[in-house]
Amino acid sequence: MSTSSHAVLLSRIADRTAHAGVIGLGYVGLPLAIAIARKGFTVTGFDIDPGKIVAIEAGRSYIEAVGDDVLSAERDAGRFSATVDFDGLAACDVIVICVPTPLTRHRDPDLTYIVKTCQEIALRLRSGQLVVLESTTYPGTTTDVVRPILAATGLDIGGEVFLGFSPEREDPGNRDFSTTSIPKIVAGDGDAAAEAMEAFYSAVVERVVPVSTTATAEAVKLTENIFRAVNIALVNELKTVFEAMGIDIWEVIDAAKTKPFGYMPFYPGPGLGGHCIPIDPFYLTWKSREYDMPTRFIELAGEINSAMPKHIVGRLAEALDIHLGKALSRSRVLIIGLAYKKNVPDIRESPSLKLIELIEERGGSASFHDPHVDEIPRTREYLSLKGRRSVPLSELAGFDAVLVATDHDDVDYALIAQQAPLIIDTRNVFARRGLQGGLIVKA
Repeated sequence: MSTSSHAVLLSRIADRTAHAGVIGLGYVGLPLAIAIARKGFTVTGFDIDPGKIVAIEAGRSYIEAVGDDVLSAERDAGRFSATVDFDGLAACDVIVICVPTPLTRHRDPDLTYIVKTCQEIALRLRSGQLVVLESTTYPGTTTDVVRPILAATGLDIGGEVFLGFSPEREDPGNRDFSTTSIPKIVAGDGDAAAEAMEAFYSAVVERVVPVSTTATAEAVKLTENIFRAVNIALVNELKTVFEAMGIDIWEVIDAAKTKPFGYMPFYPGPGLGGHCIPIDPFYLTWKSREYDMPTRFIELAGEINSAMPKHIVGRLAEALDIHLGKALSRSRVLIIGLAYKKNVPDIRESPSLKLIELIEERGGSASFHDPHVDEIPRTREYLSLKGRRSVPLSELAGFDAVLVATDHDDVDYALIAQQAPLIIDTRNVFARRGLQGGLIVKA
């Protein structure tokens, strides 16, 4: 009865009676769930964290991209609800998986969340459902990992149940693009699934870009993030070379980007953060071993970017010694910005956490100031830092050096320039703002 199952699904998508389920209500899942609801669909969000459900029921958004008013409006209209009870998946016509895909300690893909989620779906799977994976992963995951779990139910994948992949393209803090305005890559496992994928996402976002296979769609996401990782590594390496020559990398980039063709500016920093760029390239590196194909650019980029926090702490120690005659082991350092990028509260894979660890390994004392992060939550790699709170800038006088790791807009840099004995600027924020202080070292 594949034709009827497919036809019913398409009909429900077309008239907005399809019930959508979004599993994983984080930086990707919650904005997507609200976007779907605002297009007239009824949406149920699923998450294993009861705290998120409590916040949603109270109308409080924990994601900056989703305002409390928007969340409350969709909840009050009955278009959006959230639960920890996965039994509700049986009522969903479309199920979208937005769960984390971290790396293991050996930098291999960790698909635990995807596998467990698919097992929960399989327990409630029924004819006429479209199951979509949005989590970033290596090419072949949808067909080689997700498909067998769903197929084990005995339902015909491609006939009764439809499977697709559409990579998330969220950019926290970007006010120019939102979930619905970013073009959406979609692919289905077979023609029927591809048609359902295009129909569903066309009803939610402004532009859909179909590709031929789910593996292609998976590769698109990795390519986007590898492109950024490699180019950031390049400018990070150039920065260290130009430092030795007494050349300002920021001035070089500003001049180079005046060329109207053949150049795209990327900027150095204290290391890479976020869930995507530091992690996703290694998914392809891991998969490429299956084909006996080396990924030298990707691995070298990873080495360069991973080494940047250590380079920055080295520059900090050197500057303290030269300018203040003080050892890092006897110094108090205030790090500006715990989040991995400006104007967001997201600390996933943030280099600032590594900077704190490295400074304290060398005997120094490290604190942070971040207007978007009040307290360091529990993290997998930095358990000892849990509970540390943001220090107000009114306590600047107690620090020997300030290290700018993240250039949030709403930081009083003028105050820092006036009061900090030594500033290590990894983001060129003081030069960009025309601020001068006693000792500002670009790093």
